[in-house]
Amino acid sequence: MSSLLVGTAGHVDHGKTALLAALTGIDCDRLPEEKRRGITLDLGFAHLERDGAEIGFVDVPGHERFLHNALAGLGGIRVLLLVVAADEGVRAQTREHLAVADLLGVPEAVVAVTKTDLAPADLLDLVELEVAELLAPTRFAGAPVFRVSSRTGDGVAALAAALVARARSAGGPAAPDPARLPVDRVFVVRGQGVVATGTLLAGELRAGDVLRLEPAGRELRVRALEVHGRARDVARAGSRVALLLGGVEAGDLARGDELVGAGGAAPARRLLARVRLLPDSPVALAGSTEVRLHLHAGETPARVRALEPPRLAPGAEGLVEIRPRAPRVATRGDRFVLRRLSPAATLGGGEVLDPRWHRARGPALAARLTALAGDEESALAAWVEAAAEAGAAASELAVRLGAGAARVEAALARLGADARLVAGAGRWFAPAALGALEERARRLLADYFERERLAEGMPRAELVRRLLGRRAAALADFHLGWLARRGVLALAGDRVAPPGRRPQLSATETGLAASILEAYDGAGLEPPSPVEVARRLAAKPAVVEGLVRHLVSRRRLVQLPAGLVISAAAFDRLRVDLEATGWERFSVGQFKERFALSRKFAIPLLERLDALAVTRRVGDERHLLRRGP
Repeated sequence: MSSLLVGTAGHVDHGKTALLAALTGIDCDRLPEEKRRGITLDLGFAHLERDGAEIGFVDVPGHERFLHNALAGLGGIRVLLLVVAADEGVRAQTREHLAVADLLGVPEAVVAVTKTDLAPADLLDLVELEVAELLAPTRFAGAPVFRVSSRTGDGVAALAAALVARARSAGGPAAPDPARLPVDRVFVVRGQGVVATGTLLAGELRAGDVLRLEPAGRELRVRALEVHGRARDVARAGSRVALLLGGVEAGDLARGDELVGAGGAAPARRLLARVRLLPDSPVALAGSTEVRLHLHAGETPARVRALEPPRLAPGAEGLVEIRPRAPRVATRGDRFVLRRLSPAATLGGGEVLDPRWHRARGPALAARLTALAGDEESALAAWVEAAAEAGAAASELAVRLGAGAARVEAALARLGADARLVAGAGRWFAPAALGALEERARRLLADYFERERLAEGMPRAELVRRLLGRRAAALADFHLGWLARRGVLALAGDRVAPPGRRPQLSATETGLAASILEAYDGAGLEPPSPVEVARRLAAKPAVVEGLVRHLVSRRRLVQLPAGLVISAAAFDRLRVDLEATGWERFSVGQFKERFALSRKFAIPLLERLDALAVTRRVGDERHLLRRGP
């Protein structure tokens, strides 16, 4: 069955609720006070099924005091049903509701001139002319107009037929995006549980689905669902849905919360948005301005700062940063309205460009704003570039974009084919970010080997820490492989170095290295520190330490724990002598006594033997295993 969601708009007492009753037979006023006062105070709902079409109606309050309730119901509607009473014509809330619908990007409108039984034909002509002038500067220019009387029924059938035809001409199923339902009403059904209702903005819902309640972040299960009061197996995007939820109390949900499916939208704390101020906006946007943000069914105070241009005058359009006081679920493309806090007035509205906005600095800001204000692929490329060496996964970008993973992966593949992005390690990277990483790696290697002229290589762990930090350390294999393919470095075990690096000792260094080796060979199992060797040889400590590291890399010296170094020949003799003892197990005390060692040297030697699997520590003893490599 084809479906369509229609929302009413218009001034108070212009007959919106009566018109829906005439169209559907359903009275949308459900609150006792609405019955007593004869006006709509909160959202009401009705539906019409005819000729293979299913139309849902959202009836919104017309009184200015309840515009916040009206805003909660207008998100997600596909057709605006603008209601204008023939005996009064266009009034203040007619204009404001129309402006709001325009700001929210409602695709199209139908106009109903109501109460035609109370106005002569010439007055009806004047009202239609007034409506045409009202619509002319908006996206709804040329919308069809129907003259109706809810009391007599005149024109109601023609309006219903037009809406049914529109529903039947609706396109096929939307892309398989994650489910998303902003909650606009919560109540309890005795004996069953908590029910949440809303307009399903995207995806599909079925009984048994597990949804995430945001911004609380908790999971809820759908026990059953209804569309227009009837049990359904599945609800699709664009439908008015009621969900019976398990594992939750009524007080755990509120209007403005959202129920999202796996991989769906997430709470946002800072938004980049394109905003258009109304020509009659009472304030401009400059500096930091406090407003009320209406986003889908929710509202919250927020601060808005104009970015480009830095001052946004009434009637102008520009890019702004929005910081809600409380997190709100948002994705790119979401529409919203901004209102002044007090006295209440609609300022303008627009669409979210980035729900996880982090302001760049300097020239990068202008470039990022330009990219995010462009098309979807430009936004994806900008988000990947901002992620730098950490890159971005398609699933992360899908949450930000509010789209299904398949759609995002296809867009990323196109960007990859155009060489605008690079794939690797299950993520996507910007060529500029990889280029910057390459330059940084060259600089780090050059700095290291300027200090460590004789080193065979830079420790891999040190390069990863300094090059990638915690943010991208898990991607070290990918990035080092990329740098190796680019000829920036060569990998050798736990060391990295520029390709072809062969450190060579000068004649002076060769002589000093021989003296250092002689000092360690002569010291046996109780070697001096490099500082002591430098003092003994009257050499610079830094030079001696560099030569010691060089001799360790050449396996002429052996590095022990606690910063000790021993002659490789002395260490090899120790292993031979230890095996000659015939011990199967021995204590630290026996080891010290047998080799005449103090604890300062005995423990590091034993730890090195453990590391080489010559010995194995068991409690307070060592087991002699076999001769190590």
